[in-house]
Amino acid sequence: MRLRFFKTLWGMEGDLAEQVNRAAEAGYDGIEAPAPEPGQAEAFGGLLEERGLGYIAQIFTSGDHAASFAEQAAYAAGFKPALIVSHSARDSMTEAEQDRFFGAALETESRIGVPIGHETHRQRAMFTPWTTSRLLRKFPELRITADFSHWMNVCDSHLGDQEEHLALAIERAVHIHGRIGYPEGPQVPHPAAPEYRTELAIYLGWWERILNARRKSGAAQATFTAEFGPPGYMHTLPFTNAPVADLWEVNQWMTDCVRERFSK
Repeated sequence: MRLRFFKTLWGMEGDLAEQVNRAAEAGYDGIEAPAPEPGQAEAFGGLLEERGLGYIAQIFTSGDHAASFAEQAAYAAGFKPALIVSHSARDSMTEAEQDRFFGAALETESRIGVPIGHETHRQRAMFTPWTTSRLLRKFPELRITADFSHWMNVCDSHLGDQEEHLALAIERAVHIHGRIGYPEGPQVPHPAAPEYRTELAIYLGWWERILNARRKSGAAQATFTAEFGPPGYMHTLPFTNAPVADLWEVNQWMTDCVRERFSK
């Protein structure tokens, strides 16, 4: 099984061409980002083809969530992504409303022929281990993008009492968002900082289990995107809003850490 590394464009400086070129020059297998506006579609596709990069698309449902999902997923599929990552539905929806959404989402996924990983994200239907577990049990074909930093934050813990739900999520994960969270927040200032060694070890252990599950399932590849974000997610110094670390370096460190640990 090949482990492929994608570069998120979230928080990157420069125009689209500069961002894509920098990702290619750094040796990434592809990029992860929302699909471009129609006016940029041709240039976007040309950049990826020119640099030999794969693509993971991101979509964000709103309003009529099922219709929003269907429209965005169909559009993103036109760029032939390896995967679509979806911020799906809402935490405030009833179980019946969520069930209708994910039933329709699976129909859309089957129709467009692109695998979809619903992200375990705050504010969304999969914002906790137990809400996600309920959905995964109800819909055996449902797959996730594992971003457990949100769960650690929402649960205000290291998730030591959530193993049953974690095990099911790990089995169903098709993509990893590599961000280290901690009980009080979704992003540590820097994953290399020794004060967060406990959290780093926990996440590496979860990711290893996901990769082992992918390998056991016979998957030809696994995908990983280091996804530390800019200020808002990244800590800043009081009164200055100056970020406490360099975003590119933080994501590169996380990518290199995972590559060195798991690529062999």
